Amino acid sequence: MDVKDIFSYDWSYLLPEFIILGFATALSLLDLFAGKRLGKSVIGWLTLAGVVLAAVFVFVNIGKLDEPYAYMADTIRIDDYGNAFKLLFLGGVAFTVLLSLSYMKQDEIRHGGEYYYLLLTGLLGAMVMASSADLITMFVGLELLSMSSYVLVGLRKHSLQSNESAFKYIVSGSISTAVTLFGMSYVYGLTGTTNIYEISVRLSEAAMSGYEFMVYAGFTFLAVGLAFKISAAPNHMWAPDVYQGAATPVTAFLAVVSKAAGFALVFRLLLIGFFNIQTDTRFFFDQGALYLAIIAGASMIIGNTMALRQTNVKRMMAYSGIAQAGYMLVAFAPPTILFFGEVTFFLFAYLLASFGAFAVIMVVARDQQTDDLKGFAGLYHRSPLMAVSMSIFLLSLAGIPVSAGFFGKFYIFMGAIAQQSYVLAAIMILTSVVSYYYYFGIIRQMYMRPGATEAPLSVPKTIGALVLILALATVVFGAFPGLVTDYVQTHLNHGFNFGDMLPPNFQ
Repeated sequence: MDVKDIFSYDWSYLLPEFIILGFATALSLLDLFAGKRLGKSVIGWLTLAGVVLAAVFVFVNIGKLDEPYAYMADTIRIDDYGNAFKLLFLGGVAFTVLLSLSYMKQDEIRHGGEYYYLLLTGLLGAMVMASSADLITMFVGLELLSMSSYVLVGLRKHSLQSNESAFKYIVSGSISTAVTLFGMSYVYGLTGTTNIYEISVRLSEAAMSGYEFMVYAGFTFLAVGLAFKISAAPNHMWAPDVYQGAATPVTAFLAVVSKAAGFALVFRLLLIGFFNIQTDTRFFFDQGALYLAIIAGASMIIGNTMALRQTNVKRMMAYSGIAQAGYMLVAFAPPTILFFGEVTFFLFAYLLASFGAFAVIMVVARDQQTDDLKGFAGLYHRSPLMAVSMSIFLLSLAGIPVSAGFFGKFYIFMGAIAQQSYVLAAIMILTSVVSYYYYFGIIRQMYMRPGATEAPLSVPKTIGALVLILALATVVFGAFPGLVTDYVQTHLNHGFNFGDMLPPNFQ
């Protein structure tokens, strides 16, 4: 193997990560020495500047990347798969910061500086997860994101609900981490390596040598442990309490960025490490996909069914997120050759609708002093823009034409049909119909129920502009989904064929 020293690498491909790390470090020092003399929003705007600058260099990498570039014995791999997820993470954190600039004026979070650079460290962990090709760097990125998330959830120190949410989150997260590590220990014990590309070959050898059951055990522990990060069954019960107790921008961060990071890790680890295993029984093509299909079906059914009973909007969005995780897992059970494009578009549509919905929820909750469904009563008469925009976001989450969310579900549904996963396709349709009830419940409150007041709703200019942009984007990309899919196909497959990650018998 060709051994390189650190000066032999082209480090420019890691500039997005270095920028985020540098801004997080610089902002922590700035907050330490000049925090009290700075305005509350200065660190927030600097955070946003760092995120935008990092996104620019991700686009630069996409333009000049011909082949995947590996660092340090392939522990970090820069490729179009990772770049696509990094753009989703950076966009999500940028929206989180814009929400936070308004939220921080409520003084519910006393330590505003810590809040912003914890967002950056969480973002850095997500970016490392997306580019990891080694179990060790995957776990480091996972824990960096998790630790930052635990603290962010508990930053409202004077809120008993926030304290309870943070406690539940860290306890359940620690258990999930232990299960994930246990699965990794099985994999390392069977293969003697932590590189996922070598793991694929050596797990095949282990399975053919009589250790097939141990390979299955490692796969099961990893799948169960990582289900926590994407809030899928059976590790989904933390989500409603944490979403309700956390500050609304943090809830949006967990719902989109943290979930997408979990999927980036799950897809790369399981697709490359396990689904390429070749055995006589084809377990990881048939039974392995069946196991993930069961998780997907359970997540869709549990998430949509439990959401019907919710009167708190943030808890309803949590159960909706569990169902959305199930929809995304359908693309995995088993994947098609178009899997990458299906998941990328779904996550993009989910990002637009979720951040838009949470922006409206934050404004209404601040005005009504409640997260309950009744707070939306009469919203159309108080702020038609907010009501119409919220309707667009809810219709997208429900998968109603013409919205970006419709095509996100449609592509995954057609992939399931192509793989003859008719049961999962039927569950997708039926649970989507069930979701109409609770999504339209909010719409019914906004248009058909009288509110406690008819006074115009006070909407901060930043939030109003953000909501309008997200609503327009949801409609535009719903009418022209090719704007995203064509970009992915043209620019994010250059020198990188996602089909190479799949076994030859995938369709």
